[in-house]
Amino acid sequence: MTKPKRHLPTSPFKAPVTPAPKHFALGDQVTHDVYGLGRVIGIEDGIAALVDFSSAQVRILSPYAKMTKL
Repeated sequence: MTKPKRHLPTSPFKAPVTPAPKHFALGDQVTHDVYGLGRVIGIEDGIAALVDFSSAQVRILSPYAKMTKL
């Protein structure tokens, strides 16, 4: 894992935009790049989300890179 480069205040370039962390709630409908459509059935704050995809229940770890809320 590489560290992100820090931004110097004197730099002529804009600071990189860091995406806001994604938050999911119980019952949220989500889509995942690998598993498809599912519904959040459990939350571990800041650690993982348990999602029911009709074929399986999967624990998705934070930062939820491949999962988006619908």
